Amino acid sequence: MPDFYQHDLITTIHDLRSARLDELEAMLRESTREHKIGLVLPVTASDMRAEPFDQIVGQLAEADYIGSIVVSLGVAPDEADFQQTRQKIAPLGDRAKVIWTDGPKIQSIYEELIDKGIPVSTPGKGRSVWTAFGYLLDDPAVETFVLHDCDIVDYDRLLLARLCLPMVHPGLDFEFCKAYYARVTDRMHGRVVRLLVTPLIRALMQCFPDNRFVRFLANFRYPLSGEFSLTRNLARTNRVASDWGLEVGTLAEVFRNTSLKRVCQVDLARLYEHKHQELSLEDSKRGLIKMALDILTTIYRTLASQGIVLSESTFVTLRASFLRDAQDCIRQFAADARVNALDFDRHGEEVTIEAFAACVTQAGEMFSADPSGNPAIPNWTRLRAAFPDLTTRLHDAVS
Repeated sequence: MPDFYQHDLITTIHDLRSARLDELEAMLRESTREHKIGLVLPVTASDMRAEPFDQIVGQLAEADYIGSIVVSLGVAPDEADFQQTRQKIAPLGDRAKVIWTDGPKIQSIYEELIDKGIPVSTPGKGRSVWTAFGYLLDDPAVETFVLHDCDIVDYDRLLLARLCLPMVHPGLDFEFCKAYYARVTDRMHGRVVRLLVTPLIRALMQCFPDNRFVRFLANFRYPLSGEFSLTRNLARTNRVASDWGLEVGTLAEVFRNTSLKRVCQVDLARLYEHKHQELSLEDSKRGLIKMALDILTTIYRTLASQGIVLSESTFVTLRASFLRDAQDCIRQFAADARVNALDFDRHGEEVTIEAFAACVTQAGEMFSADPSGNPAIPNWTRLRAAFPDLTTRLHDAVS
């Protein structure tokens, strides 16, 4: 996306098609001589067996500037899943470890924390990421934490290099870097971003024009990207959402815990493709509807924590504004698709925004009934104060 446009609150690092991979990796090797990068790869057993994971491992074998790689394996009840994952990452050498979150050692740690009132009972990507962060925090040499998904069909090392370099280059001073990209094949994907989050943020800006957090969200080109990098300090101080609110929840924590001039987003220089979720109109506990509800309740809780009063009339107004903005978005996406010769199912898009509009008020009802909802996992600063040896025990359990 070669342009020069800069948003008002954060820095945007564009793909100007002028940097080669070998140049970026040479800078990364020089920049990581004294401080390590820790890469977190959350993966399920099914994704581990899929072809993209093998492609990712093959590419990472050449990324010699990465000091530690943690594969956080979830939804993997059988030890055979764990052993197969270890075999698959063997080409990465001793720098790569597998955290088997369903294994007896890690489960024993979770049970102890649950007994002490720490909410780590919900399995999922959020808990896997939080656990991996704790493991890496036991190594004082790891200064930069990087995360990306493991179902990326067209993965190559350029993605990783562009995600890491803004955080480690000595001439830059960022504390958080968020990825963005275009999810396109023969049609536009990314429905939750295009048809929920984008019009929702526009509606929120109309309802709460002076709210700086909403304005902050509006600066991100792809707020739900699963790829980001951050400093050791933010990995230690950020709470982690355990549901589909992970990405938006991470942005809320970054907004709270660091200066916005230390935040950037980077174009990963690609048409990004990974697996797609079903809309799941008939079951609100899975698919895109579940994702939408988790994202909405996370945003509502964040606004409430800032003193915003959210009432039933607020959600009715927000839904009406959302619908109008979403319809405008469809018109814009239709034009973009036409000029780029992409397939565009306008009726399907309309059905999707109607389903998401219902989620706006349904999530409001869920929030009103239980404002705390599914609580975020406490940050590692709190956990290490209460359990001083916890990260060491995690490290030992993995080793």
